[in-house]
Amino acid sequence: MTKRSKQQLNEDENKVLAELQINCRESIDTIAKHCGFSRQKVWRIIKKLEEEQKIWGCAAITDEETNGLKHFILLIQRSNEPLQESHKKELIFEKVDKYYPGKVKVDDVYYTHGLHDLVITFFTPDITNARKFAQEIFEKNRNMFKEYTILQTLFPIRMKGFKNPQMKKIVEFI
Repeated sequence: MTKRSKQQLNEDENKVLAELQINCRESIDTIAKHCGFSRQKVWRIIKKLEEEQKIWGCAAITDEETNGLKHFILLIQRSNEPLQESHKKELIFEKVDKYYPGKVKVDDVYYTHGLHDLVITFFTPDITNARKFAQEIFEKNRNMFKEYTILQTLFPIRMKGFKNPQMKKIVEFI
C-alpha cells in the first residue's frame, strides 16, 4: 500500500464518492454535474479511488425474495484455539462460498470484535438450508469455533445505505 492509500479522502474525492453511493449507474457526466466538476476530473478521481482500493466495486441491490431466497445472519463465536493458516485461507479467500454450493449465496463476511467474532450474511431458500450451511462451516472449523447462532432477516429496512422501497409492506407487518 502506498502512503496515500492510508490517508483519508479529500473533499473532492468525498463528493464524488457520495454521488457514486447514491447511484453508481449514473454517467460520469451526471456525476460531474452534481459535483460541480469537469468530466475529466471525476474520471481521474474514480480511477484513483479504484487504484487505491478505496472503491471495491459497484453492485445492484436486489430483492432476493423474488428469487425465492431468504436472508440469514450467521453469528460465530471463536474458541480460544489459535487460527491455523488453513482456517484463515478458508475465511479470507472466499472458500466459504464453496460450502453447501448451489444452495447458499454468501452476501457479506465480517471479522468482528464483541460477543461474536465472525458474521456471515447469506441468502438461501429456507431455514433448513441455513442450518446445513452453518453446520458445515462449524464442522469444518470445529477447533476454531465455539458456538454459532442463526438469525433470519424478516424485512430489510435499509440495505447498503438504501431504504427499502417497500416500506408500506414493512410498516403493515410491524
